Amino acid sequence: MTEILENLWIQRLGFVVGGLVLGFLMEFVVIRRAHKLAARSRFKWDDVLIGSVRGLATLGFGAGGVYLALNVGALDPLLVSTTQRVLMALVLGSVVIAATRAVGGAVEMVSDRAGGAIKSPTLVVNLARMAVGILGLFFILQNLGIDITALITALGIGGIAVALALQDTLGNLFAGIQIIVSKQVRQGDYIRLSSGEEGWVTDVMGRSTTIQTFPDGNLVTVPNSLLASSIVKNLSKPRKALWVTLEVGVSYDSDLEHVEAVALEVAGQVLAEVDGGVPGEEPIVRYHTFGDSSINFDVRMMVREFRSQGPVRHEFIKRLHRRFGDEGIEIPFPIRTVIMQGGQEPPTEGG
Repeated sequence: MTEILENLWIQRLGFVVGGLVLGFLMEFVVIRRAHKLAARSRFKWDDVLIGSVRGLATLGFGAGGVYLALNVGALDPLLVSTTQRVLMALVLGSVVIAATRAVGGAVEMVSDRAGGAIKSPTLVVNLARMAVGILGLFFILQNLGIDITALITALGIGGIAVALALQDTLGNLFAGIQIIVSKQVRQGDYIRLSSGEEGWVTDVMGRSTTIQTFPDGNLVTVPNSLLASSIVKNLSKPRKALWVTLEVGVSYDSDLEHVEAVALEVAGQVLAEVDGGVPGEEPIVRYHTFGDSSINFDVRMMVREFRSQGPVRHEFIKRLHRRFGDEGIEIPFPIRTVIMQGGQEPPTEGG
């Protein structure tokens, strides 16, 4: 009798170990190799599918081995039924985990192909995964024979209390959803808030939006409710290209036609040769002010995006200064001439 029991336990142990070994082989040989092959292909959906099941093969095969072990010989019915329910919960839980991963990856994939309209902010991915996870939890409970009607009712009543306690958090959450749905501010846009903060939007999360400042590259965290209620200037819409304006002053003795021609020529060269310029957009020169010591005008040049204006400004100022020097065009210092009536000398210091 003892020998028979020992054989039964050896068989049970063999099923459990065999299931774990098969799971390890599937995980570290088949799935990892398939993941490497998928990474080399241009088709991206296979990366999503394979990535969703990574780490779950051992759990699945191990649960299968335990299930087979329970069918070897006679065991306590209560132990068998309890273990089977636990195994069912583990297997269904692994399926739900794989589904949440797949849905999150699919959202990122679809949004990337949409040309950046959504750009897969963390909030969108997390909401999609949360929805699948909640549905999966209800599915597991229902398959375990647990009545979910009372649970849903309790969640509804408890949700009211939670909503009252977390008004600020939920306000930021819904403000983040509104920011994403409206598409007025997207990841990668350069924005300037009425409060003074400005930079590139890097992510929209459940509570806040992160902005990377320029040129230091620091991250600024802005609550979603504040961003939704602020006056926002989006420098990346309706297109990323924007006009850069520089003010220049020349002497009253200058030939303004000649000055305009030189400035336009230098601006055109800069746009054509400096990375970030838009050569197809002709620069513009407009005189606008008779200043105290100079006639002032603006030079407007189109650059590819916000960060391109620095190099374009830098190179244009250098080239225009050198060219004005070659052409004999004077950029005057601020000078004020004082004319005294009656031949009086201007008072000296201390006089």
